[in-house]
Amino acid sequence: MSHQIIQDLNNRYTAKKYDPSKRISVEDMDVLKEAMRLSASSINAQPWKFIIIESDEAKQRFHDTYANMYQFNQHHAKAASHIILFAYNPRFTKEQYKKVVDIEVSSGHLPAEMFDNMLNGGFTFAEVNTDESGYNGYWTKAQTYIALGNTLHVLARLGIDSTPMEGVDATLIGKEFEHELEGYICDVALAIGYHMDGEDYNHGLPKARLALEDIFIEL
Repeated sequence: MSHQIIQDLNNRYTAKKYDPSKRISVEDMDVLKEAMRLSASSINAQPWKFIIIESDEAKQRFHDTYANMYQFNQHHAKAASHIILFAYNPRFTKEQYKKVVDIEVSSGHLPAEMFDNMLNGGFTFAEVNTDESGYNGYWTKAQTYIALGNTLHVLARLGIDSTPMEGVDATLIGKEFEHELEGYICDVALAIGYHMDGEDYNHGLPKARLALEDIFIEL
């Protein structure tokens, strides 16, 4: 299929080795950040925080979080152009959602007279996923994965390589980046940059996906 979207997704793959000499341009990073900001989420909750690691100092901090496990991903910490920590709010509250609804109104997206309906009606989706202690991290984490999927597609369109990493130590990340996370939790990170020519064994291989008839049911 020749459609550009399909070409982008066929070209996208999980990079295994990055060229540390190649950096993502400021212009491409600006596009990426805006695209991530525009990611969809249930009730437009946006219960996430994206920490972009670029400096050598921050990369060392992230590198250090591999002290106990998942060392197979550790080399990406310094070789990739950037690392993005995808963090979710484990206790998303109605007061926090009110900030979103305020923006709905101030942006002109929502009529002011619909504020209460949006606040009370919309938040019921969060409430049904909140336990007695106020924890709704399973739900907010799911929203963050929507943003991750959007990010992967945008990177493919920009011609930037990526490596999603659930192989991260959430506990050590929580300690090392406690100030930046402010109570949010990071269970997945994304390395981005440009692969090392001739040394990334995963580059250029054909896609291995189930057949259409195995995954689609058309009624």
